[in-house]
Amino acid sequence: MALFTFNRPADYLDAAREMADAGRPTLARLLAEEAADRTPDPEEAARIRAEFSGRSLRPED
Repeated sequence: MALFTFNRPADYLDAAREMADAGRPTLARLLAEEAADRTPDPEEAARIRAEFSGRSLRPED
């Protein structure tokens, strides 16, 4: 497993894909949500969330 430096949304997305490939879907979804939150383009953020299926794992406000 590679070490990650999380400075950009793409870093979170790369880590999410690696976790998905490793069979860790919950961690992948959390990382994808963080990538989407850090993405300034709402359409791109929606695409990222759609790539990682499942409901949000964050508590409701």
